[in-house]
Amino acid sequence: MTGPAGSELKGRRIAVVLFNLGGPDDQASVKPFLFNLFNDPAIIGLPGLIRTPLAKMISSRREETAQANYRLMGGGSPLLPETRRQAEALEAVLNARLDRDEVRVFIAMRYWNPLTEETAADVAVFGPDEVVLLPLYPQYSTTTTESSLKIWNQVYTGSGVSRAVCCYPEAGGWIAAQAEAVCEKLDQAGEAPVRVLFSAHGIPEKLVTGKGDPYQEQVETTVAAVIAAVEAARGPIDHQICYQSRVGPMKWLGPSTPEAIKAAADDGLGVVVAPVAFVSEHVETLVELDIEYAELAREKGASPYLRSAAVGDSPLFVEALAEATLGALGCAGVNPFGGGCRADWKSCPHKRGKQAA
Repeated sequence: MTGPAGSELKGRRIAVVLFNLGGPDDQASVKPFLFNLFNDPAIIGLPGLIRTPLAKMISSRREETAQANYRLMGGGSPLLPETRRQAEALEAVLNARLDRDEVRVFIAMRYWNPLTEETAADVAVFGPDEVVLLPLYPQYSTTTTESSLKIWNQVYTGSGVSRAVCCYPEAGGWIAAQAEAVCEKLDQAGEAPVRVLFSAHGIPEKLVTGKGDPYQEQVETTVAAVIAAVEAARGPIDHQICYQSRVGPMKWLGPSTPEAIKAAADDGLGVVVAPVAFVSEHVETLVELDIEYAELAREKGASPYLRSAAVGDSPLFVEALAEATLGALGCAGVNPFGGGCRADWKSCPHKRGKQAA
């Protein structure tokens, strides 16, 4: 493209960085992945001199069990291939929308390849004018988005004006994609009475009550929006929020998904489990939900047991990511896409940023 005097007019270079946790590629990478996970101070909040040897011990003890779980998925996690599909779809949409600009979508994993440090170097080589940090965690938590943003800010030294999307718990495409998946399973259940269990990854309760983590509130926001969309299409549904993947002795958010499955069985109901805080299939959905909890449902008599798919690269979800990116380009700092926190949570980065300004 040239201007009136024949000089070339260049568009912007825009880097979009998708954050996710990552997963081991194969059996050999299970242990180092676990070490990276438990050595994160956002996961184990102890000084490094204590946390690092503890992380080594935990990863050694859990390696065999974790390897067995990943063998059920072919040896490694499908998370990176799914994230690549999301990145490719998002890049295509954004380049079509921003046809004067050059947009590249990068992937930065917190605990396994491509690690944030590697991605930061790749983005720096690209030489962007604008950087949008976009977590694949729709609900903000200190254990996910905050940790990913913190390490990025520590390691990225390249060009570009950076801004971040902290959360999008009720983004239209995100909600619509989940509602569509839930309705599909309700159709499959037919006339059988079922309860929809919205299963989110759990966190210790003290992170909410002590640290002011907004995660629980944002999960509830997401669920309320999905329920509204489903009920608009089908009428009232029986539903409950629950939390999975608990580890350690601390009290976690509840009720747990196993408890919710047992309660549904006691009430003579089957269940449709919706992974309400996961955007991709990985060990928590393909093993924990599809195998472990399915077996529990059979034992307790919760039938049918159905599980709606993660949104993956659904066009509805990709559209939500594109809208979040475009919205972020017009903002400074860290902002939610759509509604963010409703209460005044201490750990909300958007509210902290406004207070600092």
